Amino acid sequence: MSKSNRDFVFGAWADLFGPKGFKFGAGRFRIFDRGDLKYVILELLSRKPMHGYEVMRALEEKSGGCYSASPGSVYPTLQMLQDQGYVTCEEAEGKKVYSVTEEGREFLKQNGALVDDIISRVTDFTDRFFRSEMRDLTTSFKDLAQVTFDRATRWSDPETLQKMKAILDRATEEMKQAVSTTTQEQA
Repeated sequence: MSKSNRDFVFGAWADLFGPKGFKFGAGRFRIFDRGDLKYVILELLSRKPMHGYEVMRALEEKSGGCYSASPGSVYPTLQMLQDQGYVTCEEAEGKKVYSVTEEGREFLKQNGALVDDIISRVTDFTDRFFRSEMRDLTTSFKDLAQVTFDRATRWSDPETLQKMKAILDRATEEMKQAVSTTTQEQA
């Protein structure tokens, strides 16, 4: 089924579950802010020389699996770091292996607070994302989505669909209020 047909048939469900399974926020979910990647890659390379695929795996590991680096983001960043003189590249066993230069180490040192902030932010996110309460909440959300989808696709009449929508709308408002109240109490 083509993407446009899938989107027409499944509507919002296609946005939520998509061709690669469950996704959150229709692409608005970001681990690294713009410009962060160069610092994280440089930090990784300061520990040991790596080829591009190793860098992609290390980025995924560093993010607890929440970020899957693409060649289209990693290789241009490696090239930029090389152009700036922060890394060198040598051929080894048919692969380009990148290493940090002294200039790169100095750059990392000068930007140590920023690098620490990026790593801390990613660690905080993954800690929150993977704790047991979050897993429990995610399970409840998936169960709700599955029940809603199952009931809605059983050729429910318009009245039943309206009732389901009203239930979900109330739950959404209650969730907003609960989160708003908790945020205010913490302030």
